[in-house]
Amino acid sequence: MPELADKQPSCAKDALTAGCLLLLTLVADVAAGLLAVIVLAVRGLGRIDAGSGQTAADSRPGDWTPVLCFGVLALAVGVTGVMLLRLGHRAIGAVQLVICVVLAGQSLRVWP
Repeated sequence: MPELADKQPSCAKDALTAGCLLLLTLVADVAAGLLAVIVLAVRGLGRIDAGSGQTAADSRPGDWTPVLCFGVLALAVGVTGVMLLRLGHRAIGAVQLVICVVLAGQSLRVWP
């Protein structure tokens, strides 16, 4: 029975490491999502103020802000998905990777 006693602390240590990594990836996803929402909201507010006096000849070049926001968000969610798959959470990791593909598609859709 000494073998069983030796394996229990390593399982608890693995669970603690997995829990800390899950918390870290959750915080990274939330931070990236909030940053993208804030940047896109501020960009939208700037367009409301500047859009009233523009004509067709005053058109600005393409805006890269949505592409970068969705791209960074897709990268954060993709890294989280890979991390979850490596930790053994296959269902959650697969959902994260699907969300990553959707966000990458959205980033390509708003490409100027």
